Amino acid sequence: MTEKLFLIAQIADRAVAIGSDQVESVVDIAEIVPVPGAAPEVRGLAALRSRVVMVIDTCLALGLPASRHPPSRAVITFVDGHHYAILVDALEDVAPFSIGPVGGGIALEGGWRRAGCGIVDRDGDPMLAIDLRTIIPCLAPA
Repeated sequence: MTEKLFLIAQIADRAVAIGSDQVESVVDIAEIVPVPGAAPEVRGLAALRSRVVMVIDTCLALGLPASRHPPSRAVITFVDGHHYAILVDALEDVAPFSIGPVGGGIALEGGWRRAGCGIVDRDGDPMLAIDLRTIIPCLAPA
């Protein structure tokens, strides 16, 4: 299997792997301006480097309880001509992994099942690889 780079992040106390091809940058999010009438998963808009991005509350998008610590870090992804800030609890590392199919060894419930696109092995510990497109409300499958 061919290895590719993954960003390791924490979301809802779970380590996840995000393919580097989905990551434009990682940023600290300061002020988020709410958007009236937006989906609950849309925390609001933020200004980053002279552009406006939609900020996605990852826990809500996955159908999970809100994070115990309000996230201030985000992974910026570019999908269908738009930038999105996907909130994460923490960022750990970037490392190469081979990705395998989602299978035994890891419990997937609710939104995790939808977001999971594979499993990577981190020192004998299976970690879910996720597809950020599935977290963006207007792109997520029903």
